[in-house]
Amino acid sequence: MSPLAFMEHFQSTKDVYVFQDIDECEFSKEDLSDMVYTVKLVFNQKLLCSYDSRLGKYVGYDEFGIRNAEHYNNQSWKMKQRKEELETICRANARLYIKSETRKVPPVVTVRSNSKARYGQLTKLECHAYDFYPEAINITWLLDGSEVTGDVVSTEFMDNGDWSYQMHSYLELVLHRGVPVSCRVEHIGLEEPLVTLWGETRSYFVQDSSNVVLNIIIKNFTKLKWKRQK
Repeated sequence: MSPLAFMEHFQSTKDVYVFQDIDECEFSKEDLSDMVYTVKLVFNQKLLCSYDSRLGKYVGYDEFGIRNAEHYNNQSWKMKQRKEELETICRANARLYIKSETRKVPPVVTVRSNSKARYGQLTKLECHAYDFYPEAINITWLLDGSEVTGDVVSTEFMDNGDWSYQMHSYLELVLHRGVPVSCRVEHIGLEEPLVTLWGETRSYFVQDSSNVVLNIIIKNFTKLKWKRQK
């Protein structure tokens, strides 16, 4: 059977007391007709009582658990809630789980530098992959077509909380003219690896010191010439 589990955990900070409310859903048929919903109340790793949707009631396992089970079974609102949760918790989440088994969402990829980049200087480039599913992904850096193995730091994939993930990779290197740098992303949602060249999605322009000096000379010469004509 395929299990789905949900757990609430309560712990006393003053004394070592731990109370757990463990909800479990199990099924084997795709139409979810055999769904079983159980709620287990555990105190300090000891099972006190549990609810089973097949029985439609709580069952206690010791004196304290039996008293609690009787109390819960006499609460009509609680028993109604448990019956509804078979659909609202178990079957609803199981449908999402089954759908996720075949769901494939390719990543959105951007490559940028974290500051103004100049040729001949140490630069950190960033490759960001957003909003992909499932979580398995591979990000590598390519320098002039060859994979870079050093000076690379990558995060673990991060859950966005909406059935999508993100991951980031960082590369430190000295940029050189004519040597392309790109980020390659492999994911099941892509028909082939996605290679994004640095410069196609960059947030900052690249220049070298000679261009800066030349621009200053041209601007000053233009300003001087304009003053003389005036």
